[in-house]
Amino acid sequence: HTADPTKPFAGGKRIDTPFGAIYAPNLTPDRDTGIGAWTDADFTRALRYGTAPDGSLYYPAFPYPYFTRMTKDDTLAIRAYLGTLAPVVSRNKPPELHWPLNYRFLMRGWNLLFFTPGLFEPDQNKSAAWNRGGYLVTGLGHCGACHTPKNALGADKSSQALTGNEIEGWYAPRLDGATRTGLQSWSTEDITEYLQSGRNARSHAGGPMAEVIVASTSKMSDADIRAIAIYLKSLPPARRETIVAPPEAAEMKAGQAVYAKFCIACHEADGSGAPRIYPPLPGNALLQSINPSSTLRVILDGAHTVTTPRAPNTGEMPGYAKQLSDAEIAAVTNYIRNSWGNAGLLVTPAQVARARRPAP
Repeated sequence: HTADPTKPFAGGKRIDTPFGAIYAPNLTPDRDTGIGAWTDADFTRALRYGTAPDGSLYYPAFPYPYFTRMTKDDTLAIRAYLGTLAPVVSRNKPPELHWPLNYRFLMRGWNLLFFTPGLFEPDQNKSAAWNRGGYLVTGLGHCGACHTPKNALGADKSSQALTGNEIEGWYAPRLDGATRTGLQSWSTEDITEYLQSGRNARSHAGGPMAEVIVASTSKMSDADIRAIAIYLKSLPPARRETIVAPPEAAEMKAGQAVYAKFCIACHEADGSGAPRIYPPLPGNALLQSINPSSTLRVILDGAHTVTTPRAPNTGEMPGYAKQLSDAEIAAVTNYIRNSWGNAGLLVTPAQVARARRPAP
């Protein structure tokens, strides 16, 4: 909800979707262009049912299908906080959606098909920490908005919850217990450290997840972060991992040559890198994901390690979009996705070419 950092929560931020663009509205307490004239009931209805004060329906880019699980106390706490902000005059921009989705009344049918309102239901057979984590992951934190695959109408594939999804040219990886591409190899402590600092001995945060950590999870309490980790570690694989055939020997040789020239100085010959400085590549779950988008983004554009209070030191990886051809980037990607015990689907030069031109 912040397009201009000098005007926090004043709206205007563009959110691109497969169906067109939506602009986040003004959440400051300005009475004319923000939510200053809203009642508590208006605010609750918006968060929990996706309905505006005038009765119009929000699009699910606003994650009310998750916020519906929030408690009344948490909903009103958010309302109280927003009421402390400085009012900003900032008129909301209309969405730029493809026909016929620009007709908002169609959301009534979408809600009938895909939206089930209701509070989070604790599992009495689980611990308080597990239930707190479940509430945060499936409700307030709306993790599935990025990490759950979507159907043709943009709704979650609920049977594949948290099994990975492409977003903004990146891939939000699996958060279930998949062996190779999920969190089975991560401990509760690994997840906790990652969410608190933006890195751990296995991976670094990049792309949209870096923003989530800097603006959200790094500011959460230790107890809440650990609860999220406990909940995620309990999730069994929601679907089978894809069987992967290794690349041809020639492809691996070509990739190894690129790796030796551009990557080995930081990531070492065995891919071990320097944990928390240069992420290790063997067993890296994101690297082996069914969708290579995040790996391609990092190789093409480079990466910047996020800075958080727990990990203030920065790190930098250069991008190689100008130095390497599509074929070379495909080869080195296939090499690191299929070396040191890794197994990842073959990446083609055509995929690299598309990654060079992310959707506007």
